[in-house]
Amino acid sequence: MAAERVVQAYIALGANLGDAAAALRRAASALDRLPLTRVRRMSGLYKTAPLDTDSGEAIAPGGDYLNAVVELETGLAAPALLEQLQRIEQEAGRQRPYRNAPRTLDLDLLLYGSARIESAQLTVPHPRMLLRAFVLVPLAEIAPERVSPEQLAAVAHQAIERLGDFTV
Repeated sequence: MAAERVVQAYIALGANLGDAAAALRRAASALDRLPLTRVRRMSGLYKTAPLDTDSGEAIAPGGDYLNAVVELETGLAAPALLEQLQRIEQEAGRQRPYRNAPRTLDLDLLLYGSARIESAQLTVPHPRMLLRAFVLVPLAEIAPERVSPEQLAAVAHQAIERLGDFTV
């Protein structure tokens, strides 16, 4: 990765259909195999109730989610990274029958270096990450400088349980 611009990117992983733990492990391995990309840090594995993705409050349909956040070091441009995330989701059987549908795998690009991106395909920082304990708590675990105490306090009412280390 010496010749390319290398950026730290943070990806939220989630699943609540099938063997969610195995899906997250496969996704982390797939992320580590992306061109010009390596997984550098992984949060623990967390269990959370499904939340409405817009408000972070109302319970959405489906069973509990397993969640984690990984830090990538990547030479991929943000749109190319997003394309790879969507490919990994599709390979895991991700379907989008309706908003907030249960998922075999969900990969969200949370942060891409210090970039602020607003396009039809991609918004970075992720527009709803500050509403979600299942994002902020694991992100704070691996990158405490990226999450303020005030941001954590704002989602402290959302139930989240650390299940243990997340290993591939």
